[in-house]
Amino acid sequence: MSGVCVATYRAFDDKADFHKKALSIAVGLTVGSWTELPEAQKASMEKHLGKVLSVEEHAGNGGAGERYADIRIAYPDINFSRDLPALLVTVFGKLSMDGKIKLLDLDVSEPFASAFPGPKFGLGGIRELLGVHERPLLMSIFKSVVGYDLVNLKDQFYKQALGGVDLIKDDEILFENPLTPLEKRVEACMDAARLAEAETGQKLLYAVNLTGPTSKLADNARKAIAAGANALLFNVLAYGFDVLHELSSDKSINVPIAAHPAMAGAIYPSPHYGISASLLLGKLMRLAGADLVLFPSPYGSVVMPKAENLAVKEALLQPLHQLRQSFPVPSAGIHPGLVPLILQDFGTDVVVNAGGGIHGHKLGTAAGGHAFRQAIDAALGGVDLEDAAAQPDHEALKAAIEAWGIKR
Repeated sequence: MSGVCVATYRAFDDKADFHKKALSIAVGLTVGSWTELPEAQKASMEKHLGKVLSVEEHAGNGGAGERYADIRIAYPDINFSRDLPALLVTVFGKLSMDGKIKLLDLDVSEPFASAFPGPKFGLGGIRELLGVHERPLLMSIFKSVVGYDLVNLKDQFYKQALGGVDLIKDDEILFENPLTPLEKRVEACMDAARLAEAETGQKLLYAVNLTGPTSKLADNARKAIAAGANALLFNVLAYGFDVLHELSSDKSINVPIAAHPAMAGAIYPSPHYGISASLLLGKLMRLAGADLVLFPSPYGSVVMPKAENLAVKEALLQPLHQLRQSFPVPSAGIHPGLVPLILQDFGTDVVVNAGGGIHGHKLGTAAGGHAFRQAIDAALGGVDLEDAAAQPDHEALKAAIEAWGIKR
């Protein structure tokens, strides 16, 4: 529908008249009141009035016996400026505090979406940067780096890079500090990347954690890039979607941005409150310009239900106002024995992201990376991981399976 943004809510109440509630939302979040207005004023205010599009009532929620309704309301674009904070405050600001109600989805209009260029590189652009077009990408994560100095940080980076990973990211809790300041950290790690590439012949991206006061983020990003950074990691929800939009739209910040889901657990998991995972970590991240989006996997240590997980994937990959696709990065608790399942659920357009599954390998960090690459090659070739691990040159995969097993 042109000229409106459509919000979908799920409201819970054992006794409410959901049609009346929907109308009160549509009016209350736009013109404030309607029936009390003089007819002449109604004529001028009509273009600002929210409209109830549908109300679907349900007797129960997954057997829990709760009565609920899915409500769709259209909000005229004329009511808010073309920025995500204005839209979110309009459709869910005070409403988020009005009992059991969750924002499930937002369909923005083409005029609104035109203010958002979206991912600068996106899935296809990242593949171009790395020269990897057919297989899933492999990312590794720094572990236990708070308190490390540059020498130890560089050594850990080098070992990860030797394992054949495509991307390495900072830990999201690694902030500016005297031991590994931003520019020195970038220089040390990119030097390690060059040393590893001389041995492996493989390019990689290093997503350095972009932190600091909001007013200094763009300057810090430019400093990191000047020092050699070829990607950024950003804790989007701590700073806000509009900050990501500003960074991704800045022509001088010409590297991919990976969005970390820190703080998301305070917003999406409840069935009754907050914002759905597919909107929070999918559509809104993509609109704001994230090239890669990390989110909890349905397999590992920080579990998101699979249906929600795959909905996030779809929001990042399906057509959306001509925006580039964002790379899905299901994360947490990933080990090589999960690779066939990841490819089954996500296809090849996915980043396999591992921390302990690489660093915890008994043959060392580089072997941890090799085990993942061997698992990816086997899965793509239709070879069972146990059969692949039995090959004489696949000791890394064999050791990984002995440690973590295979999940089918």
